[in-house]
Amino acid sequence: VQLQASGGGLVQAGGSLRLSCAASGRTNSYYVMGWFRQAPGKERDFVATISRSGGSPVYADSVKGRFTISRDNAQNTVYLQMNGLKPDDTAVYYCAARALPITVMGTTVNQYRYWGQGTEVTVSS
Repeated sequence: VQLQASGGGLVQAGGSLRLSCAASGRTNSYYVMGWFRQAPGKERDFVATISRSGGSPVYADSVKGRFTISRDNAQNTVYLQMNGLKPDDTAVYYCAARALPITVMGTTVNQYRYWGQGTEVTVSS
């Protein structure tokens, strides 16, 4: 499967963005999906994950209550709605997919096999 992330940009603190991750290739099988982010000079960190059916999302504590992960399996797309953005949210955001037939959601980088190219989010103060 190939993943294409989009939707990043420059926004003021308190603003919102919606990221999209479009899957192509072997998309007749649904994958556990996740979003991660990497700030300059830092490691790639978990942001959110969602099950194959779209239920039971899990979030990093730093984004809980502000970000919402969702998916549209008919469109082979996963979204990350980001509200109340803070300068600390500035990073390159990556979407990722776990290998099939794994159905358990993951919160670490090494649990994901497929990665998109990343989309940059900059939040100004």
